Amino acid sequence: MQNAPYHWGVFYLYTFVPMRWFVYLLVVAIGASGYAQTVGQTEGPAYLEDQFYIGLTYNFIRNQPENVAQRNLSYGLHAGIIKDIPLNQKATKALGIGLGLGLNTYYSNLLVRETGTDLTYAVDNGNLDIKRSKIETHLLEMPIEFRWRNSTLSEYRFWRIYTGVKLAYVLGARSKFVATGVKQSFFNTDVVDLQYGLTLNVGYNTFNIHIYYGLNDLFGTEVQLNNDPLGFRPLQVGLIFYIL
Repeated sequence: MQNAPYHWGVFYLYTFVPMRWFVYLLVVAIGASGYAQTVGQTEGPAYLEDQFYIGLTYNFIRNQPENVAQRNLSYGLHAGIIKDIPLNQKATKALGIGLGLGLNTYYSNLLVRETGTDLTYAVDNGNLDIKRSKIETHLLEMPIEFRWRNSTLSEYRFWRIYTGVKLAYVLGARSKFVATGVKQSFFNTDVVDLQYGLTLNVGYNTFNIHIYYGLNDLFGTEVQLNNDPLGFRPLQVGLIFYIL
């Protein structure tokens, strides 16, 4: 398939955001969460519920060909804002609708090469001395959650169970591999634009377990490896931090 730049040029710089900035935001998020809780406890009922989030996940690859295996650390970084809409008077039940950005990486022994205007896929059998091979996606995300928590106007440390769906539009994807004396990086337009899956966030106070179960593959059925669909369906498990 023919390669092209990212769908929206305004998001091109997002490709080059270093991971250290996400780590910095994570530290700020934890500190801000504690500060917001202190302010809420001293100022009374004037507080906002779970407005910002930052997540860090490990990305598993499901539904891939049998001879494709993960390598290195496949990670995901997510950040955004969620509008909380209470569904009852005590606000223990709510609907959350959000908007954010996501970065996902998938390291494996899958080798993607750019040949003219086409992309070819093969499995590294160890002969090429590949050090790293990854597929990276940058997404505009929209989480939609049904929320249950036991918070009150005076209690800001509470248990939560948030479940729902997350829709994501792939702003751009890149394939990259590094071998001895070789380094290639290019846009991968074989990635399906619309991604969606189920989410579950469970925890207490600042630290919460986050699970995303993808319902569609990263690649369409027309992308094949040895006459079999390439697939690549994500399962993400990690932590999500909320900032009041």
